[in-house]
Amino acid sequence: MTIQPDRRAVPALVVAGLTAALLLTGCASQERVCGSGRYPVKAVGNTAGQDCVADGQEPAEGWVRYPRGQEPVYVGDAWDRHWSTLVVDAEGRTAGGPTPPAPTG
Repeated sequence: MTIQPDRRAVPALVVAGLTAALLLTGCASQERVCGSGRYPVKAVGNTAGQDCVADGQEPAEGWVRYPRGQEPVYVGDAWDRHWSTLVVDAEGRTAGGPTPPAPTG
């Protein structure tokens, strides 16, 4: 006698395995600010504006690069939260604010 697995149980097992893998990997489930081949830029004159520009291209007028080493990488990381509280001018100068500690992960 051969035991046949219940075909309805297989998708549930796959979903459970994928969920466990995502929970165990931690950082892998974080959403990146920009996709591969792009870098983040900040809008001049407001706190909320953020976009992505193709590597090798300069930001359009009204946008500035983040200072080197202070670019947000993941949505909600320390630099993303920091820059969302500041307004920058066309030269990239800020209206002030604390510098967060270096990201740890």
